[in-house]
Amino acid sequence: MALPRIWEDREIRFDLPGIDLQPRSGEHILMRCEGVEDTKGNAGDSGSLSISNLRVVWNSHVSSRISLSIGYNCVVQVTTKIINSVSFILLIVPYLSRFANNFQKLMGVAKALYILTRTPSARYEFIFTNLDASDILKHYNAVLAVYKSYCSSRLYRELRLRGAIFHGPGQLRTLRNERIMNTLRGVWNLASDQGSLGTMLISNIRVVWFAEMNEHFNISLPFLQIKQVRVRNSKFGDALVLATQEGPGGGGYVLGFRIDPAEKLQAVCQELIALHKAFTREPDFGVHVDFASPEVTQGEEAVQQIREELAVEKEVQEIDDRPNEMSDALVNYYAAGSESTISEVSKSKNPVSFCSELGLAIETPKEGFTVKSLWEVLTNDQA
Repeated sequence: MALPRIWEDREIRFDLPGIDLQPRSGEHILMRCEGVEDTKGNAGDSGSLSISNLRVVWNSHVSSRISLSIGYNCVVQVTTKIINSVSFILLIVPYLSRFANNFQKLMGVAKALYILTRTPSARYEFIFTNLDASDILKHYNAVLAVYKSYCSSRLYRELRLRGAIFHGPGQLRTLRNERIMNTLRGVWNLASDQGSLGTMLISNIRVVWFAEMNEHFNISLPFLQIKQVRVRNSKFGDALVLATQEGPGGGGYVLGFRIDPAEKLQAVCQELIALHKAFTREPDFGVHVDFASPEVTQGEEAVQQIREELAVEKEVQEIDDRPNEMSDALVNYYAAGSESTISEVSKSKNPVSFCSELGLAIETPKEGFTVKSLWEVLTNDQA
């Protein structure tokens, strides 16, 4: 039995139904932070930020219909960003009565969690501000630590061909919580016409095969990507067939292995089916974080240092000076330079007009800029 399609770590979704906000099997909420604002798309709305081993989820306290799910596989960068709270005061005037206690905090600069993401069609940026100054580092350190762990544990979740998975002749680099259940020698990989003789290792997390003459010719197939295990007849006789999941991580391969004698082949097939079934009940995605480590926890000195930085910060960055007039919720999160332009889903802020200097129809420059001044900046930079 294959796992239901895993989208949580590979997609960005907006305004999810309640069932999609619930952790799937194998997903664990590692930390939850209250009083966190989605500054980019829902300025003024306090919410909760849930950090799991697969994604970051934010849901609004104002409306249960407003939520975000950011899969770690889409994340390009996690950092902090100095933001100018004054720039979005006008956006939240209707909500100030709810946040009277936090008004003084909103009037100054703040350090926020900044997440840059990429999908096949667009890039999005998310900014989360913790309204509690005492927890200024809490959600940033947690997200960064979990994201690093996710990136370093892809062998749990992805098929690898010819990977650096050995640290010595026949010595597999075992993963955390991995136990070798069976070692089978004399297993033929049927990927080529002649077949390749090698060794198969079966653990509680994956199946590994490597060639006898060259261990760099290897396969690491996690149970997470196995779609089907069965015995099928081939031109080499009965063979063990492992079909992988479609899409990223699995590739939709059909891998064949010959194991002699036939009784041993059937026994190995049943063993793999049992291990795969046990794994799918409670899958291990490989993301393990020790929140007590110095990398995650920061002392009072670090918090005080950031407060001092905020107190003396003079040059602050705008969050989004565009009025919140776009009907599509996704538009608020588009990052500059996105492959999918905002004009595809909404009207441009500035009207399009004919430019006699260029002989083209262009978007009217912002107030204070002219085509000539912008061109002079471009030519000066190139010079």
